This record gives sequence, C-alpha cells and structure tokens, in this order.
Amino acid sequence: MALNAQYYKHTLNFRFEAGTSRGVLKKKDSYFLKLFDETQPEIFGLGEAGPLEGLSLDFGLMAENKLKDIVSSINKGNYGSMEDIKSNLNNYPSLLFAIETAVLDLENGGKRQIYNNSFFNDSDKIKINGLVWMGNKDFMKSQIIEKLESGYDTIKLKIGAIDFQEEIELLRFIRKQFSSSEICLRVDANGAFSFESALEKLNILSEFEIHSIEQPINVNQWDEMADLCKKTPVPIALDEELITNSENKEKLLSHIQPQFIILKPSLMGGLAGSRDWINKAESLGIQWWITSALESNIGLNAICQFAREFENFMPQGLGTGKLYKNNFESPLTIESGKIYYKKDQEWNLNIFRSN
Repeated sequence: MALNAQYYKHTLNFRFEAGTSRGVLKKKDSYFLKLFDETQPEIFGLGEAGPLEGLSLDFGLMAENKLKDIVSSINKGNYGSMEDIKSNLNNYPSLLFAIETAVLDLENGGKRQIYNNSFFNDSDKIKINGLVWMGNKDFMKSQIIEKLESGYDTIKLKIGAIDFQEEIELLRFIRKQFSSSEICLRVDANGAFSFESALEKLNILSEFEIHSIEQPINVNQWDEMADLCKKTPVPIALDEELITNSENKEKLLSHIQPQFIILKPSLMGGLAGSRDWINKAESLGIQWWITSALESNIGLNAICQFAREFENFMPQGLGTGKLYKNNFESPLTIESGKIYYKKDQEWNLNIFRSN
C-alpha cells in the first residue's frame, strides 16, 4: 500500500455558550487526519485531534504543526511505520488518538468502523448521562427539565461557576421530583473547590444522594485529594488529574485511591493509554467510565466503539454530539438517554472528499 495522508482543520461552533469553571466555550478547533491508499482514494480512514485549551498537552498550533509534519512525512514515504510515529507522540495525546482511529478506520474498510463490536455491527445502545452546562440558574434549570423530559435517568451538572447555594437549589429541584432510585445525579466541579472548603461542600452535596463528584479540587494536590477520598461522603472521580500523569498511573492511583476515574482518550494517551489506565484502575479495585472531550461526531463515534469494547454498563459521558451547529451528520443517534449507531443513516463527510 502506498499510504497517503491529508489533514483538515474544522472549527466547531457551539449552539449556546457552554459554561465551565475554566470559562465559557463558544467554538472549538478540531484537526482531522485522513489516511488512504493512493490507488483507492475513495476509501479512507479518519481520525480527529480535538485538543482543548487549558487541558490538552498539545493544544493549538502545537498540535496543528505536528500534524502537518506527520502528513508530510507520510506523503514522502519516510515515516517508517505508524508504530514509529505513535512512539514519538507521548506529549501529543490528541494526535495519538487521531492516528490510532484513522489507522483502525482504514484497516476496517474506511466505513467509520473502529472496532468489530456490537455498537457498530448491531446498533447496541450505550447508556449515557445528560450533561447540564454551567450558566445562570434559569439556564441550568431549563437544561435539567429538557434532559428529564428526554428520558435521561442519569443527570450530570457542571458546578462551581455560580453561587454554590443556587447549585444546591437546582439539585433540590430534581430530588423533590425524583428519588435516587429514579434519577442518578453526578456533579463535576472541574477543580473549582478549595481544599479547605471541599469537605464541607461534599457533606452538603451528600444530602442529595449524589452518585459521584468529578475533580472537586484542582490537580497536583495528591495528599489533599487522597485525604478527601478517605473522608468524603460522596464518591470522588478523578478527571483532569489523569491528564498529566500518564507516566505515573499506578503511583497516582495507589496514592490517591479514588472511587472512580474518568477516561477521555484524546486527553489521556489515546486508546492504548486509556486501556492502560483501565487495567491499572481495575487492578486496584477502582471503577471507571469513559467520556468524550468535546469531539465532533467523528471522534465521538470512535470513543463510543471503544467504550463498547468493555463490559462496563455504567452510564458513559458520550452525549456531546448535539453541542455544535456545524457537526458532521452521522448515524450516531441519542434516544431516551442512550446513544447508538443507526446504520440506515449516512455520514455527511463531503469536506473530506475534496483534495
């Protein structure tokens, strides 16, 4: 095979101002790697690198320039092998994810099939949580109502941007209508709490039978996070903490001993790196789930298929496909709090069919 490559940049525009504790998101750049045999250019594999500002090790021009170099190397025929390329991408997790998924897609016939499993083959449904973004109280409440009416039984609220008491009132609004056996509640603080106030806030949150809280305090406070994980009445899930610790997986998990970890493949060493995190966590009795990192439907599709490689039936964080005005139309379908691959739907990938 005479392998050729192209790359594309696509700016995804949010349907609304998506609030996080790190600021408001309005748009996001993603970079796409297209791999194909020059004798059959109509058959191609696609991979997405969607680095996030403030989170990804390879955000912005760092990712784009490296991807240009990789494409040039492939087209000149002097890249050695894909394994050679991947071995030099420890500091480029989003590019590693893009290359892994583009290669697997091409090997499986360029059909957007990453794995041979029931998600792609049989439209097997994956349960997901409904995500409520930060904003003012009325905006957050309207999202909660929409998610409940859409059939979600697991709701995740991003907290830490508005007044904590207002966030408590939103949780109370849900619990007045639904018990914990009817609606599972998750919250994500994105590191917004101080260590000094965290335990008090966790005790308050526990009154609402919260399933878990993601990253209550900021990263790189291992001793403080370990102390919280011992004392917390609400199970703690590490998220951002994993991004810069790919070389210290077992040391980090053994020291902190969280109740959960959350895997974002494009931030945490790609598919292979995420699988390693899972193996390390399970060896220590730590539970986990997988979530997307605001990828387009191309990256989201790959993550959904990766998630179905495991017998993990907790709700996953894979409901981000409807965030954008200009996402790629795809067979990914969400109904009643579940995502599946609707095989009679077509991809709209015309942007990648031109040179």
